[in-house]
Amino acid sequence: MEKKAALIIVDVQNDFCPGGALAVAEGDRVVAPLNRYIERFADAGLPIFATRDWHPEKTIHFKAYGGLWPPHCIQGSRGAEFRADLTLPAAAVIVSAGMAPDEEGYSGFDGVDSSGVGLAELLRRSNVTRICVGGLATDYCVKQTVLDGLKRGFSVTLLEDAVRGVDLVPGDAVRAVATMLDAGARVIESVDDITL
Repeated sequence: MEKKAALIIVDVQNDFCPGGALAVAEGDRVVAPLNRYIERFADAGLPIFATRDWHPEKTIHFKAYGGLWPPHCIQGSRGAEFRADLTLPAAAVIVSAGMAPDEEGYSGFDGVDSSGVGLAELLRRSNVTRICVGGLATDYCVKQTVLDGLKRGFSVTLLEDAVRGVDLVPGDAVRAVATMLDAGARVIESVDDITL
């Protein structure tokens, strides 16, 4: 069985980009590099997954119910939609996380597809052994997805040009990258550096 790579695009949604409810500074700047990775993976016939926050209106994730964050990425809202300029192919698999009121859903591996199948199982069904991860935000959902991928036995490459951090505490994003590297992730700086 052929072992292969998959692209995982984390939470490139309106609410995490400028003008959104929980905007990441320059969050929209991940779109152009991600589109280049999408093109490379699609041309190679490799699977592409896009994770999304998909929260109910009331969740422990939001400040009003004990969490850290203002309401964002509420199911069915414009803020929860993927950025319009992200060129997701029709074959991309959408994985939704944070759907239950008691679920934080930071990791793409907490998410499921439309039939309830988890990301790890979807990757295994496609014979994926290596994941390449980009999106938002470096210090939260990207970090957690990378670490959970490593824990599940996948080889993980962080797409450094295609991530941006929240930096709730200044330096969080830099520390997150160091944590991912320490855990065994590789980092590449541009689509020109990727081998598939």
